[in-house]
Amino acid sequence: MDITAFAALAVIAAIFSVILRRYHAEYGVFISVACGGMLLAVLLQQLIPAIQQINSFFQSSGMPEEYVIILFKSLGICYITQFAADTCRDAGESALAAKAEVAGRISILLLSLPLFEEISQIVSGLAGG
Repeated sequence: MDITAFAALAVIAAIFSVILRRYHAEYGVFISVACGGMLLAVLLQQLIPAIQQINSFFQSSGMPEEYVIILFKSLGICYITQFAADTCRDAGESALAAKAEVAGRISILLLSLPLFEEISQIVSGLAGG
């Protein structure tokens, strides 16, 4: 799906969502969430070749595989968190959106703790401690 079709589908879904919210707010939110999920799935499908290429770059660089895994998991957490927060905001729940964003940040922090440990060991070794 090229960007024109993607943008057109998003605009059409937004128009339907706005129209339906006038009569049945829950249907408008459902249309928004369903279309957002579908568009996200299409985007993720198109990202597979790029992810494979990035993975091959990292493999040829000799970096440990766990670093690459942490990077891709962090990217996934970012996208999922953004989608959840935007969906909550569309539904009028900005407080829930903020909580989703905080949960995403904490998840990335917890995921990256092994990297912080590795960096602290390297710094400690360089400092002679």
